[in-house]
Amino acid sequence: MALNPPITDWTGRVVWLVGASSGIGEATAQALHALGARVVVSARSATSLQRFEQAHPGSLALPLDVSDAQAMLTAAARVQSLNGRIDLVMYCAGHYRPMRATDFNLQEALQHQQTNVVGVLNLLQAVLPILIKQGHGHLSLVASVAGYRGLPQSLAYGPTKAAMQHLADTLYLDLHPLGIGVSVINPGFVATPLTAQNNFSMPALISPAQAAEAIVRGWSRGAFEMHFPKRFTAWLKLMQHLPHTIYFALVRRATGL
Repeated sequence: MALNPPITDWTGRVVWLVGASSGIGEATAQALHALGARVVVSARSATSLQRFEQAHPGSLALPLDVSDAQAMLTAAARVQSLNGRIDLVMYCAGHYRPMRATDFNLQEALQHQQTNVVGVLNLLQAVLPILIKQGHGHLSLVASVAGYRGLPQSLAYGPTKAAMQHLADTLYLDLHPLGIGVSVINPGFVATPLTAQNNFSMPALISPAQAAEAIVRGWSRGAFEMHFPKRFTAWLKLMQHLPHTIYFALVRRATGL
C-alpha cells in the first residue's frame, strides 16, 4: 500500500538535494537529472557542486553549510524564486566517525548532532512554510539502518539516525493530511567516503548508484520507508523486535565486539 503519492514522471520536477557533493546524494542527483528533473544540489564543497553543474546542463549548484540556518533559508528562497515551486527536497548530508564508549569524544559526538540533526531542523525551518503553502511536494530524509538499534562503533552516529527516523514518522503524521509526502531512507552499507573509514568487512556493500536506483524506485512506489539492500537490511529490521538478551548476544557474535 502506497503511503505517499507515487512519483513516476520526473520531467520538469524541481528537486533540491542537500548534501549532494558525493555518495548517495550525488548519485541520486545524477539519476534524477537523467530522468528529466530540474536538479539543485547543495553541500559545503563548492568545487564538487560546480563540477556537477558543469556536467549536468540545467542543474544549479547552491553551496551552503547545513549548520548555518540563514544560509539554508536563503538557499530555499532562491530555489523557490527561480522555479516557482519545490517538488521534492532530500536531506542527504551526513557526518560519521566510528566511536565506542571506551573512546568517547564530546566534540565529535556534537558534530554528529550538528550535521545529522540540527541540519535537518534548519532545512525544515526553510522548506516547511514553502511546502505547506504550496499544498504539495515531498520531503525525504536519509537516515540509516544504524538507527534501528544500538550497534558497536555507532555511539555518536546511531542516535542521530534514530532521531531522523522518529522525525520522519512525526512529519508524515503532520504533513500527509496537507498533501505533502514524507519518506525516510535507511541504507545499509554503501561505498561512500563516510563508510571508507570502516576498518571491518561491510556485508552486502553496494554502490551509490545502486542506492540511488533503490531510492528512485521507492519514490515511484509511494513508499514511506526505503531500506536496502534487502538481503542485509531485512535481517536488521527483524532484529528490532528481538528481546535485548537475544539481540545483544547476536550482535556480539556477529561483530566480535
